[in-house]
Amino acid sequence: MKRLAAWLLAALVLAGCTSLDSIPYSPAQTSETWLKIQPFIEFQVASKTIILVQPSTTVIVTFLGIVAITAGLYFLRLRNGQKSRYWWGVALILWGAGALFAGTSYEAFSYQIKCVGRASCLWTSGWEICYLVLSVSSVDAMLVAVAHSCTTGKWRKNLIRYAAGNFGIYLIVVMIGTIAPIKFLISFEMLILVSAPNILFFLALNSWRFSKRKLRMDLVLLGTWIWLIITIGAYFLYYLSGMTQQLWKQGIWFSENDVLHIGLIIWMVYIVLGVAHHIQDEPAQVIMKPANETGSPGIAKH
Repeated sequence: MKRLAAWLLAALVLAGCTSLDSIPYSPAQTSETWLKIQPFIEFQVASKTIILVQPSTTVIVTFLGIVAITAGLYFLRLRNGQKSRYWWGVALILWGAGALFAGTSYEAFSYQIKCVGRASCLWTSGWEICYLVLSVSSVDAMLVAVAHSCTTGKWRKNLIRYAAGNFGIYLIVVMIGTIAPIKFLISFEMLILVSAPNILFFLALNSWRFSKRKLRMDLVLLGTWIWLIITIGAYFLYYLSGMTQQLWKQGIWFSENDVLHIGLIIWMVYIVLGVAHHIQDEPAQVIMKPANETGSPGIAKH
């Protein structure tokens, strides 16, 4: 956990010291045109005018962040010494924090963050870099949780090492992407590519375990990974359909991000109600040794 905290701190420092100002939005946008391509509302705070971009999406993603953090705290509260529940709690809190960072820069205050005081609006920001890093750290924390609940021995150790190494490598990739800068390395698509192996591994592992042992925990975890894959797939299908712009022209503020966030809210609720109480650490395997001198069998735990 200390190592994870150190890496996250490094990511926050990185987000504040980057070359992101050199990446313009594509196609190029100014402060004026930014507000013509998406919905927004204005309101007064004291004597200052605040512009909130994509207000309905902002509400949904903020709610997702709150639900995820609450779910994470719930796992920590009921962990009862279970390392798997502890790491689920960490993973969900990181996911929720990432959602709040994303909503701040992609939607709510994108105008202030990316456009105000600039001749051309920016493509991304330090807020979004934090979102990317928090999201990948969340999925790797889930891998640690699954390692404790579904594996033992060398498998568990190797999966935990992989999770730490995967996050460390991704942090280096993000560092290169922000300093160079290289857009693809700090894109949502890159995030998906880095996280996909974990998700596919979860699906394969719990499928295999359920086929062999028919445990309730593996069944509910299977539902977790299947719904996550469906949600991500729905996001990309909606994005590729071009429905967002068509609906915005009709005054309907619904985007591919709303599809993703609503799907993830349902996912979080399912994890709390259907998964939390079934998660437990995989007990040490019990192996019978040859009978000892007294004739009674010995037991070795791994």
